[in-house]
Amino acid sequence: MNDKPDPPTRRHATLKDVAEACGLSVATVSRYLNRSIKLPPATIGRIDAAIAALNYQPNQHARSLSLGRSETIGLVVPDISNPYFAHLAASVEQAASEFGLGLVLCPTLSRTDREIDYLGRLARRHVDGLLFATNNGDDPALGRALQGTSTVVLVDDDIIGARAPTIMADSDQGGFLAARHLIEMGHRRLGYVGGPAGLSSSRGRLGGFRRAVAASERPVTIAAEIQGPYSSEHGRLAAGQILALDPVPSAVFAASDEIVLGLLSVFKQRGVRVGTDISVVAFDDVGPLQLFDPPLTAIRQPVERLGRRAVEMVLDLIKGEMREPVSEVLPVELIIRESVKPPRS
Repeated sequence: MNDKPDPPTRRHATLKDVAEACGLSVATVSRYLNRSIKLPPATIGRIDAAIAALNYQPNQHARSLSLGRSETIGLVVPDISNPYFAHLAASVEQAASEFGLGLVLCPTLSRTDREIDYLGRLARRHVDGLLFATNNGDDPALGRALQGTSTVVLVDDDIIGARAPTIMADSDQGGFLAARHLIEMGHRRLGYVGGPAGLSSSRGRLGGFRRAVAASERPVTIAAEIQGPYSSEHGRLAAGQILALDPVPSAVFAASDEIVLGLLSVFKQRGVRVGTDISVVAFDDVGPLQLFDPPLTAIRQPVERLGRRAVEMVLDLIKGEMREPVSEVLPVELIIRESVKPPRS
């Protein structure tokens, strides 16, 4: 039998202990920790020294309540397995961490009901703001659900009926650069495989593609315009349609990395050689496209910049520093590799 008394439980230091140790009021120390007061360097040094000596650990829940905020934001994405959204999530997480914010990842499987549920979490203050990426921008129910929200930033696509700040890449410029490059390389019969017709990103990429064709000094034909989900399955189905054309287009623009993966799988199965039998340009350039054989020419989205600006914008909303919604469009870049060659004839 062990008659030794249990060791005394060590009491965690409190905010009051810190205040007493550095000779300040609890309110002053609390405001310093909440970053809502400016203090002389000497005073800051006293507080930091007391915190270190006492091994004080702030009660994050109480701190959030005192601020009226959760200090957490959410990122709503259709599919985290998509390399573009995975890359976006990594960029957002990095920026959020630098600003001292937690991040909740909210995958929706492209279901509007799940997107609306995450908006409910915002209303219940589980998060302070949402970065919202969707493939359902033309769904009126989603637009209605967003009405009245004040701390939502739309990322890379607009939503019909929503009055919210947006940050997106220049899809129109991307479509234009892709078509112009193909035309400059001598292609006159082109194929276009894009995303959902109702999305602003899809409309932009197709619009820019058409604009470059219309501006060509030589006759150029868009032999196929095939739209559907931003998915590899859509790319596979579109590849079959393109190869069934007579004559087959000499070049194709795939408006996302996922779509181009589907195209390439069918081209390989059919013995169609990229860069020799058919030229290909992709959009996104977030996957390892440079490792393909041949390496793929692509329109690169500035995903890191998109993620950072989205976090900065939602912080402006949370702090009340953005009174009216703004829309920012970031430039894209043509990355020339080896998948585009002059047509064989």
